[in-house]
Amino acid sequence: MNIDSLEALRSLYPAAGERAVRKQLAALDAHCRSFIALAPFVVVATAAKSGALDASPRGGAPGFVKVDAGGAVLIPDAPGNNRLDSLENIIANPRIGLLFMIPGVDETLRVNGAARLSTAGDDVAWCRTERRAPKLVIRVSVEEAFLHCAKAFMRSRLWHAEACIERSRLPGMGQMINDQTGIVAPAETQQAMIERYARDL
Repeated sequence: MNIDSLEALRSLYPAAGERAVRKQLAALDAHCRSFIALAPFVVVATAAKSGALDASPRGGAPGFVKVDAGGAVLIPDAPGNNRLDSLENIIANPRIGLLFMIPGVDETLRVNGAARLSTAGDDVAWCRTERRAPKLVIRVSVEEAFLHCAKAFMRSRLWHAEACIERSRLPGMGQMINDQTGIVAPAETQQAMIERYARDL
């Protein structure tokens, strides 16, 4: 049986508690700002005009994502594969969702809002690192922000060393992409790929 109405869905679950409802904020408070300043990783969720969805990982040194004086979130765009899925989606549809993670911390921070692509000098300068200045910055006007409970990370034991999977359990990325695309070429080894990536982090 498919669940295709809000009534049917809600019949399976009790109402959300007061704490779960009231924790949603309309702007970043001091706790949200501290969380972002410590986070080296964020998942960026966007949607195309058609409604097609995408989620993209972004990483850097802790605090690579900035929060300006007005409470906007600034995400520098780092070199990638030039598909530009997230950036093209933002041009077509500004809605964005962010999930910030801190290694060793089971709670996460969820931020939703509207995004635009900025090449403004102040935005780019603020996100500059010793290595490079980004070509552009994703500027997010925050509409919702709330801390997410630890249950998913406790279940997955994501930060536990004994839960880590040996990389050798999977083929190298080069081999998997060759298999998926049908490209006939020597597969880049995992070590060679890591060394190539390291030159452009």
